[in-house]
Amino acid sequence: MSHSNSEPSAAAAETFLIGGDLPVHRLGYGSMQLTGPGAMGEPADLEQARNVLRLAVELGVTLIDTADSYGPGVPERLIGETLHPYRKDLVIATKGGFIRGHRGEWITDGRPQHLRDALEGSLRRLRLDSIDLYQLHRIDHKVPLADQIGAMEEFRRRGLIRHIGLSEVTLQELQVAQTQTQIATVQNLYNLTERRSEDLVSYTAENNIGFIPWFPLATGQLTTPSGPLAKIASRTGAAPSQIALAWLLQHSPTILPIPGTSSPAHLRENIAAAHLKLTTEDMAALDAA
Repeated sequence: MSHSNSEPSAAAAETFLIGGDLPVHRLGYGSMQLTGPGAMGEPADLEQARNVLRLAVELGVTLIDTADSYGPGVPERLIGETLHPYRKDLVIATKGGFIRGHRGEWITDGRPQHLRDALEGSLRRLRLDSIDLYQLHRIDHKVPLADQIGAMEEFRRRGLIRHIGLSEVTLQELQVAQTQTQIATVQNLYNLTERRSEDLVSYTAENNIGFIPWFPLATGQLTTPSGPLAKIASRTGAAPSQIALAWLLQHSPTILPIPGTSSPAHLRENIAAAHLKLTTEDMAALDAA
């Protein structure tokens, strides 16, 4: 797939070192939409799903986020089939500890034996000997947190994973986990209209921990004609979703947005947000929103 020099590049989003030693461009790609409805089953258009993965790497994405529960196993398999052998600079992050029931419901399973089995499955589908960033998809409150973190730390000691991440945690849970091992990233729901994790955003920025906001494009009521997004959009010509991504990138130096899409056009639009610089006034207006 050839492209002109006018193509956007994720490299414009600067670089963050995951765990202090793993460089990624701060605008990544999330693979959850490379599935069927409700993140179950195969995507409607397999070839387009593969093209989107190839295009993401061409456009400078060096962080691809996935999970064994998407599909289940579908995006992981597609990433392995499409992108292996991987570029040296590509970081694949995946997650375990969340499974899908017969009706597609999400069920936590943080038992160490399940996490071992889950990791083995992810390694196989991704065609890797070691996963750069392995995230506990949800804390299982039926299993002691120390056992779940202990299993992750065991994987790290054995060289099966390089860095440990957590997903959907409170600040207190993160701090408890940190007494046991180094936590490289936190992945929580966070965007312009959903800021309940603001304490974690501040803490991760102060402690050089990557903060991966999932569902980063939500803009809610902020796109109303009189709202701050509409004003910035009319001045810059940027789409509201691009402004939402640019706000995240400028809001904290350790935020790593991973917008997902199954469309090449949307992917280009998302990556172009790396080139958008919001003014101090723009940021203040959006912060206040």
